[in-house]
Amino acid sequence: MSGDRWRARRGAVGVPAGRGRRSGWGRGPRRVRALVLVAVGALLAGCASMPDSGDVSQVKASNAGDSQVRVYPVPPREEAEPGEIVDGFLEAMTGDDPGFAIARKYLTKRAASGWKPEERTTVLTSAPASGQPERPVDRPTGREEAAAGLFYRLSGRQVAAVDSSHAYQPVRAARYTGALHLVQVPGADGRSREWRIDSLPQGLLLSESDFQRNYRSVNTYYFASGQQRTMVADPVYIRQRQDPVTRMDPVAQTVRALLDGPTSWLAPVVESSFPTGAALREGVTALAPDDQNRLKVPLDGKAADVGPERCRRMAAQLLLTVGSIGATRIEQVELQRPDGRQACVLDESDQDEYRTDPSGGMRANPYFVDASGRLARLEVGTEDVGLPVPVEGPFGNGTVRVGQAAVARDERRAAVISDGGSHLRVASVVSDVELPGVLVDSRGARPEDRLSAPSWDGRDGLWVADRDPADPRLLMVPDDIGRPLEVTTPWLTEGVRVEEVKASADGVRIALLLRKGETTSLYMGRVERHGSGQEQTVEVVDLQAVAPRMDSVRSVSWAGPSRLVVLGKPAGGVEQVRYLQTDGATSGAAVPGLNQVQAIAAADDERAPLVAAADDGIVRLQAGANWQPMVKKGSAPVYPG
Repeated sequence: MSGDRWRARRGAVGVPAGRGRRSGWGRGPRRVRALVLVAVGALLAGCASMPDSGDVSQVKASNAGDSQVRVYPVPPREEAEPGEIVDGFLEAMTGDDPGFAIARKYLTKRAASGWKPEERTTVLTSAPASGQPERPVDRPTGREEAAAGLFYRLSGRQVAAVDSSHAYQPVRAARYTGALHLVQVPGADGRSREWRIDSLPQGLLLSESDFQRNYRSVNTYYFASGQQRTMVADPVYIRQRQDPVTRMDPVAQTVRALLDGPTSWLAPVVESSFPTGAALREGVTALAPDDQNRLKVPLDGKAADVGPERCRRMAAQLLLTVGSIGATRIEQVELQRPDGRQACVLDESDQDEYRTDPSGGMRANPYFVDASGRLARLEVGTEDVGLPVPVEGPFGNGTVRVGQAAVARDERRAAVISDGGSHLRVASVVSDVELPGVLVDSRGARPEDRLSAPSWDGRDGLWVADRDPADPRLLMVPDDIGRPLEVTTPWLTEGVRVEEVKASADGVRIALLLRKGETTSLYMGRVERHGSGQEQTVEVVDLQAVAPRMDSVRSVSWAGPSRLVVLGKPAGGVEQVRYLQTDGATSGAAVPGLNQVQAIAAADDERAPLVAAADDGIVRLQAGANWQPMVKKGSAPVYPG
């Protein structure tokens, strides 16, 4: 084993890195990593015996993606220089010690009592840099100089923030600045003076790799407003292991996040069956399924008097939520009253009546437009790719030349854009019917200024954008009235054009590609509905940037209840296909490269393969495989929705 590898193992099993080293006030790069790392299984891999000599060396804390690495910070040494205090505290924030007790040792008593690490988490591209120490502007002299203390400026590039409700918000890499102020306080012996931090930014400050090591995304589930069966995924971030503040394990953290209610962005369009203020029974910090995969969840008195049907809805929210953790399959949830009595039970087999897709779920077969302009269906669920089959009716028999299409989630109807983007029609794809009339007509001068590809939500609502610069509109055709409604869009201002719309299965979110100037960006909009029938109004409001670190996005598709697949170009990179959470966080493994992609499509069923239109025609990507050709010529692939 090489010397470098051996030194890493010495650090990994508990040798305090950098112990006893001093850093002066005028530091360059970080010299001290005040941490102890424990890598599970490290001693079992690659070495048969433990050497008994050799130097102790540093071990970097930020090992991206290594969830087995545990970081245990060490307290400040006696007579530590100010720079060591700064470095030690920044490192201690990346650790797992209960209550951040070690991190608080770097603070004065007043600062330690006021510091709330749970209030927010600021995520930077890399560990924050701390510059040279600065004296206050009005420089004191003599004894007052030490009392006035030192400032250390913190800087970095911020990529995201997580608020106290665990909601993730990406930002386009922006400059972060902050400051730590250090003063000298009496040491433990009452005679010496020790440097400590007495002023600091609230919350945690983490590098992207430390954030990924410490946190994970889970979906909490709530009912769409006014819908007793349709569930909406609300992604939040929890600690990978025990939460240092609440001392809760990941399952208890997830349940607590659900009981706390939806994130502020989603709250206007969802509702929870749990009573306001309901919580886990006092003292419960760990939840785990038994040997029969049953999870018992004890609640406090706020949930003591709920009726059986409401209790079942609560259990449905819990079952879907804890199922998203993925570590252990949970087949049954039992809610317990404060005295331990059973309130209700919900089995996995009963979960079908509560869905994230009210249409009953998508099939696994996509559709595309063939070289003759006909809408055709492909079989992709088998090992071999079958021949494409044109749909029934005018969209498959050549009566109309199809440009773009969307297939309803029940797969009985399709909506197509024809005549160079001018017309939207809807017709059956399972029976031979006459060509229907035009439902929406665009008067844009050029094809790119006319109608976007349509999209169906899970409530049988059909969405399309008219990109005519003279009259830009977002339209929705509700199934119950059969005529287009103009959607209220306060963000659709001069110079902004909707390139693509993708409605969610739950009907309360919509992904939008908006073009301004030469840039097309991805946003998530909240769908708010008021009234019904002829009098109803629909708004898309509070747009949130989903991919701010991409220079441009060309295609997007839903790939699950809180996941998107995106074709776009990262800043300074080349165009690629990648998965993103609806909150903007990167999701899942990297997608193999593919040349000259025009469009990408995915199913709500995450097990279904990706389908793309590329130079090689229509291709698919199954899990664990490479891209596979399906049809030599074709365009506009879509799954139902």
